[in-house]
This record gives sequence, C-alpha cells and structure tokens, in this order.
Amino acid sequence: MKRPAVLATLFLASLLAAPLAADDYLASVEAWRTRRLDGLTRADGWLALIGRHPLEVGIWSVGTDPTNAIRLAAGPARLGTVTRTGDNTITFALADDVDASIDGTTARTAPLVYGGTGKPTYVRSGTINFYILESSGQFFLRVRDSEAPRRKNFAGIAIWPVDPAWRIEADWVPFDPPRQLPITNIVGLTQDAACPGKAVFTHEGRTYELLPLQETPESRLFFILTDTTAGEETYGAGRFLYADPPRDGKVVLDFNQVYNPPCAFSPFTTCPLPPKENVLPFALRAGEKKYRGDSH
Repeated sequence: MKRPAVLATLFLASLLAAPLAADDYLASVEAWRTRRLDGLTRADGWLALIGRHPLEVGIWSVGTDPTNAIRLAAGPARLGTVTRTGDNTITFALADDVDASIDGTTARTAPLVYGGTGKPTYVRSGTINFYILESSGQFFLRVRDSEAPRRKNFAGIAIWPVDPAWRIEADWVPFDPPRQLPITNIVGLTQDAACPGKAVFTHEGRTYELLPLQETPESRLFFILTDTTAGEETYGAGRFLYADPPRDGKVVLDFNQVYNPPCAFSPFTTCPLPPKENVLPFALRAGEKKYRGDSH
C-alpha cells in the first residue's frame, strides 16, 4: 500500500531536481564564458597583439623608427637587434640606453628561446613585449602591447543563448594507432597533427562525425570545425571546441562552448583551419557569433 506514496515522492523529487540541474548547467556555461573573455582580454591576450614580423636568417634592427628592418607599431625608436643564424639560433641585443629587459634580467644580450626548445624568452619595454614564434619551420617576432587599440576598444562578443539541446553525448570511435591529420593554417602552411579517433553524434535524426586533435592521451580533445553559418553569422574560417577525453566510449560535445579562434580578432595570428571532415552541413547556432571588429 505504500508503493504509490513512494512513487509520488520520487516523481516530486525529479521535478524539483530538473530545474536545479538545468540551472547548474547554465551557470557552468556562463562561468566558462566569463573565463573565456577574461583570457581573451588580459594584458597578454590575443587582443594585445600588434605585430607578427617574419624573421629570416640575418641581423635585423628592431624598433618604431622607419629605418629599422623590423618596424614595430609601438615601443622605443630603437629597441635593439635580433640575429638568426643558419642553425636557427636566435639572439637579441638591446640598444644602448634603451629602457628594456630580456626575461626580466639585466643582460643586454641573450639567446631567445622559442617554442619547442623551452619556455619562450620575452623582451619587454614599457607596455610592449615580443617573443619568437616558430610555425611550420618559419620564424616570426610576435609583438604585444597592453595598450593596443583592439584591447582597449573591445566591445565584447555576441553569443547565442545557452541551449541544453546543444550539449550532445557522442559515441567515441578510437583510431589504433592514431592517424596523422593534415591541418592547414590561415596563412597556407600545412602540418600533420595526431588524431586519436572520431566523435559520432546525431542531430535532427542524421549522423555526423567530427575529428579532433590531441597532444597527449591525457589532454583534452580539440575540434576545429565549421558549419553553414560561417561567413554570415559566425567567423568564416571556423570555430574551436574543446571536450574532455573519452570515457566509457562516450565524449560530450558541448556546442554551447564553441568559440572564435584568435584570427577572428587579430590579423597577427596563424590559426588552423577546419579539416574537410569537420565541415558540418547544418546551421550550428550555438556558442559565439561572428566578431564585428578587425579580424584576419
């Protein structure tokens, strides 16, 4: 005789729990969006970029003066000289009396460490800094300014309202061994990247697949994707999405967290483009919309 009362209690509990779970999910996505904007707008974020200068073998003067081989958009007239040798050893020598530092030390000349060889070395002067970027065998001086107009004038990003229906649990199909997926960036350079498997999901009764990249078996899955909204409603060169590593043959694709790549905000970046396998033939109206400021 007690069973109806027990069932009624369980039903009431489910009604009370559902809104709470939905509220928790909404709060989690909003918290993610807050962290996303904080990272984008920080003093050393993507909006602070003011230059990406090719660095060939040779000795090059650096500064804002027009006579410099590498002319900066902000900073001292003559910051110093950068030298790249044939074996890709790169050093920097500060100009006499310039108020600047190399990695916060008092050294006036020092090697510049770049990605793949350790933590990058930063040269700083006032509000600007630069470091060496290596991409597909090419080298660049990437320059930031905490007072950059793009950072100071940033007006935010338009987004679609959070929709729990866009949080999709996909089947995970591993590749053994992982495949090498050719990824081309926005400046036309192609490099192979490890693809550990594919996420298979359904949307409006049809099945789709997405291929992620993954640096290590423990790291998060990184999806570079695009859809039919690209160019008008969303950034034309695609959007990014991270997902936690697969668990029990499943991977959660939360498209409410799809976001714009750095190239959507700055011409001084080298973002990867979606592989052909990740072109979705439907409108993914979730996550971040097209940025209306300067972009690539």
